[in-house]
Amino acid sequence: MAFFVKNMISNQVKNLGFGGASEEKKEEGSTSDPAAAKGMTREEYEEYQKQMIEEKMERDAAFTQKKAERACLRVHLRDKYRLPKSEMDETQIQLAGDDVDLPEDLRKMVDEDQDEEEEKDSILGQLQNLQNMDLDTIKEKAQATFTEIKQSAEQKCSVM
Repeated sequence: MAFFVKNMISNQVKNLGFGGASEEKKEEGSTSDPAAAKGMTREEYEEYQKQMIEEKMERDAAFTQKKAERACLRVHLRDKYRLPKSEMDETQIQLAGDDVDLPEDLRKMVDEDQDEEEEKDSILGQLQNLQNMDLDTIKEKAQATFTEIKQSAEQKCSVM
């Protein structure tokens, strides 16, 4: 703990300008050329800067693509569940160049969900649901509904 406090105090003193080693280095080699500061020639430094800019552009493009893929997934989910659309998602997809599609693994997941829902909606799916239902419960509900309708009809019509 004492070591930590000592380092904090010495760092603060150096930051204030009292006895900092970095100030001595600045006075000795007072070059404003960033290439010389990094130990490179001017051409090497320019090539290094170009490479850094290209890498940044590649990272930005990949990030934009990922954001657009996520937006595309959200659009598909909103369509599926009939939710309101988001302009922000549409904008992200347009920024990526409109050739954005779901990643392959997400597409497989969406397709599997869609297949399951189609299976549930099919006749076979409905038959399987009927097998799982309790027929006595259905019979009781139908009887109660029929009795209810009969009573309301008797109250409304005096002929019956």
